[in-house]
Amino acid sequence: MHGRVRRLGDDGGAGERLAAWLEEIGLADQLGPAGLPSFRRGADGAAYWVEPGTGEPLTPTRLEELDALLHQQGDDPTHAVPVGLVQLRRKAAVRAGLVASAWHTYATLAALRGRSENATRFAVHKAAERGGLLVVAHEDGRTMVPAFQLDEAGDVRAELGAVLEPLLTAGMDPWQVWAWLTQPAALLGGQVPHEAARDPEEVRLVQHAAVRLAERARASS
Repeated sequence: MHGRVRRLGDDGGAGERLAAWLEEIGLADQLGPAGLPSFRRGADGAAYWVEPGTGEPLTPTRLEELDALLHQQGDDPTHAVPVGLVQLRRKAAVRAGLVASAWHTYATLAALRGRSENATRFAVHKAAERGGLLVVAHEDGRTMVPAFQLDEAGDVRAELGAVLEPLLTAGMDPWQVWAWLTQPAALLGGQVPHEAARDPEEVRLVQHAAVRLAERARASS
C-alpha cells in the first residue's frame, strides 16, 4: 500500500512540489530508469512517492535527499536541472528513433539472404563475435540487425567492415555504435558516418574517426 508523502513545512507539500516540477520539465518518467524513487498520481491527484525496488513509501528524510540530489546541478539550485535525468531522456529518445528505423530479425535477414533462419542465426553470431556485424539486443528480448550496414543481398557493406570492427571490438555499447553511425558526428564535421563512408574520398576519414572513437571507449572503460 502506498502512503502519501507528509508535508514538510509548506502548504503545497515537498512531495507535491517536486513531482510537479519533474512533470513540468518532462522528466518524471526517467526516475525509475535512473534507479531513483518515483511517484504515481493517485485517484485524488496527489503524488505518492515510493522507494525503488521495494515500493515502500518514501520518508520525509529520503524525499529531502532526493530533492537536494535533483537540484544539485547549476549555480542556482532553485532553477537547476537534473542533468542525469535529461541525459536518460535523450538516450531513450535516441533509442526509440533507432528502433523505429529499418532493422532485421533473424527471419527477415534469412529471407533477404535466401538462407535458412538457423543458418542465418549462426552466421550473425559468428560475424558479431569477430566485430564484423552490428547486432543489438533490445530490452524486450528481440535481436536486431540494423539495416543501414547491409547491402541489397543482406551482407555487410564492403566499405563498412573497417569502420565496424574497431568500434565493436572496443567493447562499445551496440546502441551507441548504432547511434554514432547513423547520426551527424562531430568527428566528421557533422556528416553521418555510414553515409559518408559510401564516398571513396571520405571512407578513410570515417575509418579514422571510428578508430579514434574506439580509443576513447577503451580509455574510459
